[in-house]
Formats: sequence, structure tokens, C-alpha cells
Amino acid sequence: MTHHIAVLPGDGIGPEIITQAVRVLHALDLDIKIEEAPVGGAAYDAHGHPLPEATLALAKNSHAILFGSVGDWKYDKLARELRPEQAILGLRKALGLFANLRPAILYPELANASSLKPEVVSGLDILILRELTGDIYFGQPRGVRTAVDGPFTGEQEGFDTMRYAEPEIRRIAHLGFQAAQKRNGKLCSVDKANVLETSQFWRDIVIDVAKAYPDVELSHMYVDNAAMQLVRAPREFDVIVTGNLFGDILSDEAAMLTGSIGMLPSASLNESGQGLYEPSHGSAPDIAGKGLANPLATILSAAMMLRYSLNEESAAARIESAVRQVLSQGLRTADIFEHGMTKVGTSEMGDAVLNALDTV
Repeated sequence: MTHHIAVLPGDGIGPEIITQAVRVLHALDLDIKIEEAPVGGAAYDAHGHPLPEATLALAKNSHAILFGSVGDWKYDKLARELRPEQAILGLRKALGLFANLRPAILYPELANASSLKPEVVSGLDILILRELTGDIYFGQPRGVRTAVDGPFTGEQEGFDTMRYAEPEIRRIAHLGFQAAQKRNGKLCSVDKANVLETSQFWRDIVIDVAKAYPDVELSHMYVDNAAMQLVRAPREFDVIVTGNLFGDILSDEAAMLTGSIGMLPSASLNESGQGLYEPSHGSAPDIAGKGLANPLATILSAAMMLRYSLNEESAAARIESAVRQVLSQGLRTADIFEHGMTKVGTSEMGDAVLNALDTV
């Protein structure tokens, strides 16, 4: 069967890193069809909207989406609904991409690039599952209004609503337990149940789902403590499952433990297995077009796409082995460079991965 892949390069460094990932995909001799469409600021410039109907239709009709990055400072004064970042939120909602998988793996060759001591972080291998379509990012009502009560009655106030329905929690919890079963059998659910009713509800549902997974060790942690423990003893974690807001913050924190967010892929899945795959980092407009960006997170996102949505496990493993080989050769982009290594640019790193594919 032909795999239909929608490629959405986006803004900033997105087109550069996507180019390298697509080169790798073409080198695998798979039956794939790739179609490209604009998204984010590039789509706004061309069509007046960050997520044009044609782009959304292409995404809906594809088996998987490979996404670059969106955003640029020049769009900051646009109305919120027209800003580039609305494209990714729109895709998540339209496609039902409720589960965000972010692995945080420290490659042995990059132990010195981490902000933590090697003895603390060496061997790090965490999987964070972030619920992606609920929580305060999507809860209604929200907006700006005149306060009708409290100490500042009559003043302007901004407000958002944190909310979760039971089915939303159950489905992400099931994925968390199933992921833990395939790893080391430990699941930590992160919330703020001592303060938030939404979090207490989250915890109660996760405890109930746990009854179906007696082989998984379930623990609970408040989000502030989880943030501290990720720095103090990160290897104590195996799989973390949490809500949208907390997952957004903790996954970026975990990313920096690996030495560079430029190394970390991510997957966002819906209930049918269709997924959107993107690097965890942003669009980095300050280095766009300079050939400095690290394409490895995007290349590894392509590997996740092959594994989770296209059922091409052997091809995914080949990509991951090629990336490890390139790192063992001492090749580094600027974000992971250290003394004694060989500094390369975006396309040179892509070339290296392609060369390594021939030997794995």
C-alpha cells in the first residue's frame, strides 16, 4: 500500500529541516507519496490564513503528516486567530490529535551537552504523554471582561477555563499504561490535585483505569514536584502522563536534559493511528536560512512516523541507527557542538545521515 504523507514545512527553519527529513524518507525505498502544502505564516502570506482549507484537506486525507515549525516575530501583531501558531492548534482539533508522545533520550555521545552532570543524566530515557486537545488551552469560556466580583471588581480581567471530560482522561491514561507495559512498567501521572478540582478528577480517573493494568506500577506527582524531580533524579521516570498545560512545560524541561531540544522528535496521534510528527523545537527565525539548524529531531520525527502511523518498524529503526552512527562519528550542529567534535551545517548533517543509512 502506498503511504500518503502530507509535508507541511511552515516557517523559520521549518523548510530547511523538513528538506533533510524528506531526503531520508526517499532514500528508504518505501512506497510513499509525498505532497507539500503551506502552513503557518507562509500560508498566511500566500492565502490569508495560517491553515488554509486545502492544507487541512490534504492533512485529513493523508496517512501521516510531517510538520516543520511555525511562527515568526513579524506576525506577532496579527489577530490571534490569524497567527501562525493557530495552524498547529487547528490541526490538532480537526484531526483529533489527542495524544502527544515526546521521548527524551540522552544519546551517550551527547552526555556532556546536557545541562546536568553526566552521572545524573546518563542513560536518560523518558517518554512523556501529553493530552493535547483538552485542558485550559481549549476550555470555554475564555476571554477578557470586566470583573464582577473579587477585590478588583470593575477592572478588566483575562480568564481561561481548565476542564476535562472523563473520556478524554481515560483514553490518554490507557495509552500511558500501554506505553509503560512496553517499556519498564512504571507510569507517573502528573497533576495538581492538591489545588485544582480538574486535577483531582484527573487523578481519580487514572486510578480507576489502573485496575486494568496490574502489571504497571502507578505513581502520582504534583507538577511542581515533577519539575524539580526531572532535574534532581530524571532517570527515576519511565513514562509520564499528564494534561495539556503541564505536559507542555514538562516536555520542554525534559528536552533540555538531553543536551538540545534540537534532538527531540514528537508524535501527536488520534484514535485511528493517524499522526502529526514534528520536532519539539520552534521555528528559530533568528537562524532561518543560514544552514545552522539541527535537522536530527525532524529526521527522528520521520522515524516515529514510520513506526506509529505507517507500520514500518524496520525503516524507523534504520533511521535511528543512522543518527546514532553519525553522532558516534563526532559530527555536530552548532546547538550540540563541543570541543573536539566536527561542526557541520543543516545539509551536511542530512548528508551524513544518508551516508550512514547505507551501512545500517
